[in-house]
Amino acid sequence: MTSLRLPIPAHDAVRPHPGTVADAVALLRGSTLTVLTGAGLSTDSGIPDYRSPEAPPRNPMTYQQFVGDPAFRRHYWARNHVGWQYVHRTYPNAGHRALASMEAHGVVAGIITQNVDLLHEQAGSRRVIDLHGRYDRVVCLRCRRVVSRTELAERLTALNPGFVESVGAVGDVEIAPDADAVIEQTSHFVVADCWLPDPDGGDGPCGGMLKPDIVYFGETVPAPRVAEAYALVDEADALLVAGSSLTVQSGLRFVRHAAGAGKPVVILNRGATRGDPLATLTLDAGTSETLTELAARL
Repeated sequence: MTSLRLPIPAHDAVRPHPGTVADAVALLRGSTLTVLTGAGLSTDSGIPDYRSPEAPPRNPMTYQQFVGDPAFRRHYWARNHVGWQYVHRTYPNAGHRALASMEAHGVVAGIITQNVDLLHEQAGSRRVIDLHGRYDRVVCLRCRRVVSRTELAERLTALNPGFVESVGAVGDVEIAPDADAVIEQTSHFVVADCWLPDPDGGDGPCGGMLKPDIVYFGETVPAPRVAEAYALVDEADALLVAGSSLTVQSGLRFVRHAAGAGKPVVILNRGATRGDPLATLTLDAGTSETLTELAARL
């Protein structure tokens, strides 16, 4: 994810090209859609977003902080270890299910999601590009091998017996691209290093730094993944954005690409977005109810 952060218009500003669901249906009927989704789609599943008018202030951890400061890394993994206990309490909502249904009926060609929560896959969507990665995998920055987050949870529990119980529930547990460090008492938390065999043939483990297989602020999305997403935009007749403020270039570039190709762009989001001037139509509404209605009418 690029570290570029662009200002969002005030949420009470008049959005250009405002429309209704009926307008969107008239514009999109008979078209195949590529859908770009963001954090706003998962709020109805209980996962807080970052940039809606109601979102609390957050201080996201950057890639540079994670790899360069052991204290930041320890805070991250301590918080993440507690949050992992809550992961399976989140479920797809009506918006996720509506997109899966539209894909099953040939309306949606595929989904590019900026979320890492895997709720699209759980809802039944089959063609999903996880632009910013997935929360259920961990990558070693030395050997580049990937292990499951479940297996890491077992290791962290063994290294930190009783830690989760001693901390208790965390008030703002979430699945986010970078996960704010909200646990302060983590000085004693033990971080796990890569336990896979040494890639250079040594007798011991690799010992490399482990990082969630997600794109942090300050990182870039892998080029092949970006190319795949551009191809998906090119494949469809129109682009539908759902639940994204389009604040960073990581998602905004696909709106620019679709608009530059002359494709209709519909942006569904509560509040103004950075992509609104490029949109054919904007809908200021919730994603769950609006996508459900679009699925029924398209």
